[in-house]
Amino acid sequence: MTVTSYNPADPTDLVLSVDAAGAAGTRAAVERARAAQPGWYAAGAAARAAAPGRAADAVEAAAEELAALAVREVGKPLAEALAEAARAVAILRYYAQAPYAPVGAVHDTAAGPGLLLTRRRPHGVAGLVTPWNFPLAIPVWKAAPALATGNTAVLKPAPEATACALRLAELLALPEGVLTVVPGGAEEGAALIDAADVVSFTGSTAVGQRVVAATAARGIPAQAELGGLNAAIVLPDADVEQAADHLAAAVAGYAGQKCTATGQVIAVGAAYEPLREALAKRLAAADRGPVIGEAALDRLTGAVGSARDAGATVLTGGGRTPGPGWGFEPALLADVPADHPLRTEEYFGPIAVLLPAADLDEAIALANAGRHTLAASVHTHDLDTALAAADRLAAGMIRVNAPTTGVDFHLPFGGTGSAGYGGREQGSAALEFYTASRTVTLLPGA
Repeated sequence: MTVTSYNPADPTDLVLSVDAAGAAGTRAAVERARAAQPGWYAAGAAARAAAPGRAADAVEAAAEELAALAVREVGKPLAEALAEAARAVAILRYYAQAPYAPVGAVHDTAAGPGLLLTRRRPHGVAGLVTPWNFPLAIPVWKAAPALATGNTAVLKPAPEATACALRLAELLALPEGVLTVVPGGAEEGAALIDAADVVSFTGSTAVGQRVVAATAARGIPAQAELGGLNAAIVLPDADVEQAADHLAAAVAGYAGQKCTATGQVIAVGAAYEPLREALAKRLAAADRGPVIGEAALDRLTGAVGSARDAGATVLTGGGRTPGPGWGFEPALLADVPADHPLRTEEYFGPIAVLLPAADLDEAIALANAGRHTLAASVHTHDLDTALAAADRLAAGMIRVNAPTTGVDFHLPFGGTGSAGYGGREQGSAALEFYTASRTVTLLPGA
């Protein structure tokens, strides 16, 4: 099998063609990683801290090159690609300090002399399965904590982002077997999940549920970030123009191809009419970058068509843009029936549904009704309202007077319901996920 990636802005532009690793090649990569892991862990904190520090310098020096590659391979706008490269650098530097963090605690025994210790140890080989939409940041935020805690890693990127992953691994320049990229698709992903000692997956809900089942059957830890159908609540006292700016960015930024993108806009009471007008206007003028491929474009246009047939009103957008790439007009729809997939599923594109709510209680009920509760935003000038909403929203991440998009890499990342499974990513939470706690009892000899 050959792995290929094409420029979504110009589908005739072949970015990369490389042989897939295959199941046997993936298993071999895991065995090399397993052989390298004891030495990597035994090298000590200083070595495991120095490596990401050097890698950060290398990625920073190549930031413009990496950004240009991300623009070409996955259609990311240049400003966002540059920001993603900078984020990868910051993540590497953050985790460069992690090997020096405490890995356990000392306790007194319940009775008599002795000592009790807890100590966190690496699992072994981390299997990392990553998507195409953040081809630099997501591989780094999975690999950096895994490696800092003494694991080795095998990375299986999405086929559409293989060139970015391979170049990133070159720049990280880690010892043989410490980080290996295996090009491929479902076959390689399944082989990696079947062989690794701990698995971190980001991708679709359907595939993620199979990953969770497979890892549970093997009795190994797994985390799965499965996307989100994210809600934004706009209260009557909010600055509607500012809220519309935030929402347009969260709906249409990078063509809506972020798991934290806004898919449902809930306008409370008198906020509905002015928000409807302001948001439709901004989405009509939004940057119309490409979606990742023809299948994604067909799914989005099909969703708009079926919603219209079901009685929905298309306030703006919803069609294919002229030109050679996979362009889609950012869309806002009203009057979408509650049972339509746009109300229940993530479409991973610049498309949102506008919903009215009589009050905050109804708005929160609408926001919490879905099964993909990853992120939510609340727009209001009232602090009490903001705090009340934050307490009652089910989402794993709640942002006030800010877009649903945007993640602080030093804090836990993840959702609830079908949006995520297992331990949180990023920050110190990731260090816990990639390690297991062991309890040691030391008693005096006879």
